[in-house]
Amino acid sequence: MPVAKGSTIDPARTRAAILEAATLVLYERGLDGIGVTELCTRVGVSKETLYRHFGTKDGLVQAMLEARSERVATWLADAVAAAGDDPAGQLSAVFDALQRWYDEPVFRGCAMVNAAAQHHVEAVRAITARHLGRYLELLTGIATRAGAADPHVLARQLLMLVEGATVVAEHLGAAGTGEHARRAALTLLSASTREQS
Repeated sequence: MPVAKGSTIDPARTRAAILEAATLVLYERGLDGIGVTELCTRVGVSKETLYRHFGTKDGLVQAMLEARSERVATWLADAVAAAGDDPAGQLSAVFDALQRWYDEPVFRGCAMVNAAAQHHVEAVRAITARHLGRYLELLTGIATRAGAADPHVLARQLLMLVEGATVVAEHLGAAGTGEHARRAALTLLSASTREQS
């Protein structure tokens, strides 16, 4: 990222710009689908600059996954908050948001799960586990507010629907996948709250 003559270098801004550009490339191509030289060319930085900010390609991958996980968690929490107080509406909002993501032309599945499958490194697996934990926290909150008999069990079942729908959308086509998962999720939610009555 060339710096215009007379301007100052802002390391935080440079790091953020590298991270943003690399996220798109790594998500599109996969973690192991692009070498450092090509990645640097696509991002527009030298290897030296990349290594100065991230240490290694693995350091960049970890930073990218952590930032993406944070964005996804915030995005879904915002969708739930915007849905109002009804837990069924909140749960619907999760799957409606996912369907919009599935319909994007650049959709390539869950970056965290893809990374854990591609990159058998403990640090990446830990980031993926934390990411799935964020989903569980969000879904447990919805299940608790709904009065589910066992909110933790229901949240795990809902997480299976989220991740399963994401895999199906990636490999078998996005059309209607979020809607089908949403209906199944609402059925689970309804059954779980009836058990409580």
